[in-house]
Amino acid sequence: MSSEQKSVNYLMPFLTMVFLFFIVGFLTTANGQFQGPLKAAFLQGTGDLKNTFTTLITFSWFLAYPLTGGIGSKWVTKHGYKGTLIRALLVMIIGLGIFFLSSWFTVQFPDSNVHIASAIVPSGFFIFLLGSFIVGSAATILQVVINPYLTACEVKGTQAVQRLNIGGSSNSIGTTVAPYFVTGIVFGGLAMSDVKVSQLMVPFVSLMAVIAIVTFILTRLHLPDIQGKKAEVGEKLEKSVWSFSHLTLGVIAIFFYVGVEVCIGANINLFALSLGGSFAAKASLMATLYWGGMLVGRLISSSLSSIAPHIQLTATTILAALFCGLAVALNNPWLLVVIGLFHSVMWGAIFTLSVAKLGKYTSIASGVFMIGVVGGAILPLFQGMLADAFDWRWTWIIVIFGEVFMLYYALIGSKVKQSAE
Repeated sequence: MSSEQKSVNYLMPFLTMVFLFFIVGFLTTANGQFQGPLKAAFLQGTGDLKNTFTTLITFSWFLAYPLTGGIGSKWVTKHGYKGTLIRALLVMIIGLGIFFLSSWFTVQFPDSNVHIASAIVPSGFFIFLLGSFIVGSAATILQVVINPYLTACEVKGTQAVQRLNIGGSSNSIGTTVAPYFVTGIVFGGLAMSDVKVSQLMVPFVSLMAVIAIVTFILTRLHLPDIQGKKAEVGEKLEKSVWSFSHLTLGVIAIFFYVGVEVCIGANINLFALSLGGSFAAKASLMATLYWGGMLVGRLISSSLSSIAPHIQLTATTILAALFCGLAVALNNPWLLVVIGLFHSVMWGAIFTLSVAKLGKYTSIASGVFMIGVVGGAILPLFQGMLADAFDWRWTWIIVIFGEVFMLYYALIGSKVKQSAE
C-alpha cells in the first residue's frame, strides 16, 4: 500500500463493511429460516417429495456463489468497490421483490400449480426459488467486495485476518439474530404449520425498505477505492488467476471449510435424533450451541493482532479433526458442538492466505474464491446420502477429511510460489 493510501482514514469504510457483513449473515440465515414457513405454506401437495423441494431453497441460494462471483469481480473493475456495493444492494432489493411476488402470485392465482411426478407445487414456489438465487447472487457480490476490502483497508492496530474476523463476528451476530427475527417478530411465535402464504408478503416488503435505506446511506458515504488491488478498466492481465497455486488450493480449502461448517450446523441435530434418548432431547440445543460457539470464537479471534493466519489455521484444524475423531469413536454428538469454536477463524485465515501478494489480481481472486462456497450445498447433501446408505456416525469422516485438507493448506498449500506484487 502506498504512502498516499496509508494516509487515508479507513475506519468508517471498515465499519461500513462490517455492517454489510451483518446484512449478508442475517439474510443468509433468514433465507434458510423461511424453509419452514414455505414448506407449510407452499408445499402441502408434494407428499413424499416435500423435503426434497424444501432443500431446493438452500441449494438455489448457494448455487449463486459459483455462478455470480465472477460478475462481482468484473463490476469491481468497472465500477469500483462502492459502485459494486450499491449495485449488489439494488440486486438484493429486486430479489426480495421477487420473494414478495411469489407470495402475491400464489394468493392471487391459487390454482396455478406445476405437476411433478406425484407432487403438486404452486407456481409461486418456483418464483421464490428465483428470488432465493437472486438474493444469494447479491450476497455473493457483496462478499466479493467486503472480503478483499477488509483485508486491504489498513486500520491502526489490526492485521488483515483480524479485520476479517471482526467482519465474521458481525456476520455471526446476523446469523444468530435472524432465526429469532423470522419466528418471533415476523410470525409472532406462530407455529410454522399455521403460517399462510399471505403472511409472507409484509416481511419481504419490510426487508426491501430496510435494504433501500442502507443503499441510500451508502451512496452518501465516502468509500475510497484501494489502489493496486484490482485491475483497471480495459487492462489485460498477463496471467490467469488460476496460475497462483496458493489461490487455487485456497478455493479448494474454502470448499471444504464451508462444507464441513454446514455439515455440522445442519446435520448435528439429525445425528443426535438418530441416537435417541438424551441426545435426541437436546438435538436443537446442539445446533444452537455450535453456531453460538462460532460467534464466541470470532469475537475472541477479533482481538488476536499478532498471531499469523497460517498458525491460526494450523491450530484450529488439528483441534477440529481431533474432536471430530473423538465424536466418531465415542458416538457422541456433543463433541461436534465444540468444533464451532475452531471453525470460527477458518474463513478469515483461508481468505487472507489465498489473496496474499496478488496485487491487481485481488478483486478477481475474490470472485473466484466464491466458487468454493458451493461446498456448503454439496457436502451436507453428500453426507445425508451416506447416512441413508450407512449410518450417521461414520459420515463425520467427511468432516475429518475436510479438516485434514485445510491443515495441508495451512502448512504447505498456502505458501506463495508466485507473486503479483
